[in-house]
Amino acid sequence: MRRSRALWAGITAVVFAVIPLLTRDTFALRVVTEAMMWIGLAVAWDVLGGYTGYLNFGHGAFFGLGAYTTAVLMMRGHWPFALALAAGGVLAGAAAVVAGLPTLRLKGAYFAIATWALARAVQQLALVLEFTGGPDGMRLPPFLNPLFFYYLMWALVSVIFVVLWILLERSAFGLKLQAIREDEEGAMALGLKPTAIKIQAFVLSTVPAGILGGVYAYWITFIDPASVLGDLVTDQSVVMAVFGGLGTLVGPAVGAVLVYAFKTFFWAYLSEYQVLYLIILGTVIALSVVFLPDGLIGLLTGRGRAEAPRSPEPADENPPELREAAP
Repeated sequence: MRRSRALWAGITAVVFAVIPLLTRDTFALRVVTEAMMWIGLAVAWDVLGGYTGYLNFGHGAFFGLGAYTTAVLMMRGHWPFALALAAGGVLAGAAAVVAGLPTLRLKGAYFAIATWALARAVQQLALVLEFTGGPDGMRLPPFLNPLFFYYLMWALVSVIFVVLWILLERSAFGLKLQAIREDEEGAMALGLKPTAIKIQAFVLSTVPAGILGGVYAYWITFIDPASVLGDLVTDQSVVMAVFGGLGTLVGPAVGAVLVYAFKTFFWAYLSEYQVLYLIILGTVIALSVVFLPDGLIGLLTGRGRAEAPRSPEPADENPPELREAAP
């Protein structure tokens, strides 16, 4: 099954790669570029939210950190885009370490509230700091090349997916995260260090968000606290991952495509009923949580997250993979 999913993921990447050869319509390329960005954000959020079981409601803060870091370094420091983009990813990862040390010791709703408060604090900082442009935001130099941003987004999301697939599906690190999700105390009994592993997962989740935020800032050419540090990035990432299927790579990617397609269709053809958008989306998500706890991927495969290793059976509390992975 894993090989089948990897094959489909590879086919999907090839399809995305050839789309610009079939059409040069700017609107179509823009829609697909943004869809790929949401795939990257949803998959990255799932590292902590799905594989580790810690609901992060501050994902947008790291997206915004990457966006603002790239913008400030390009506009104030005159850095080239590539270096500024890399700095955005590094800062997002460093912020995850600083924020994760105290908050990842919390559990359940307390961690969710702490990350939500972190996002609000970062947004308020961007509103009052002078070098971020305050509420007026920042404007980046225009680079009107849709193909550049299309293939840049495609390459970054492909790399993110492959790296996460290797770490989460093909190495002991993914098993460690799942062990923490299923039974954190049991994982400690095996000799694992949950706090350190969770911080690694937090960094693995936030660095892609920061890099994608930097690309988004240069692509859109204007950012402000409402657009890159608002609730939208976190809310949609969570919804896409939950709808597609937590604890998998393919699930959040499928959820991202479907939710973004629904949003694009709704705003393009039913904008006069925009008040219904959140109602319909909320209803669908509530129903999927109740009736599809493993998301669409669970419904399509009949297995979903159940395929992932669950708690060790009493007769074999120390699976060989975790025994080898434990220090």
